[in-house]
Amino acid sequence: MTLFNILAAANPVTEIAEQFGVDWWKLLSQVISFSLVAFVLQKYAYKPILDVLEERRQKIAAGLANAEESKKQLANAQAQASDVLSKAGQDAQKVIDDAKAAAKSLLERETSRATMEAEQIVNKAREAAAREHTKMLADLKKEVARLVIGTTTKVAGKVLTEEDQKRLSDEAAKDLAA
Repeated sequence: MTLFNILAAANPVTEIAEQFGVDWWKLLSQVISFSLVAFVLQKYAYKPILDVLEERRQKIAAGLANAEESKKQLANAQAQASDVLSKAGQDAQKVIDDAKAAAKSLLERETSRATMEAEQIVNKAREAAAREHTKMLADLKKEVARLVIGTTTKVAGKVLTEEDQKRLSDEAAKDLAA
């Protein structure tokens, strides 16, 4: 008797197996064959596939992490661009305000300078007119004095002395001044 027969006699499982026609040697060889095939598949097929799947999962996770990091960097870049644009706008406004203030200051200076030059020109013209007026009055006095002396000489019929001419000239000048 074999070991299986001894075990079979005492065990109700073996009785049921015999009724169904189970051959223990064939079953054992099939279990060993299945185990070998399962081991080979595990080692050379299933494990490499799992490794490839794990590698792909890690790449996908890294890609998602990179995408999230890229989103953060994009948001930071947009915020920085917005800040730079805002600062540039403020700087531009400041430059514009400074330019307006400088233009206003220049306009005031130039207006003031033009006003002073105009006043100087008017003052020079007044002075020139006053000098011309004074000169004309002096010429007029001389001419009137000459005419008075000439007329007096003709009317009096005598030649006037220098002292008489001076007196008549002074009287004529007094009359003109009044």
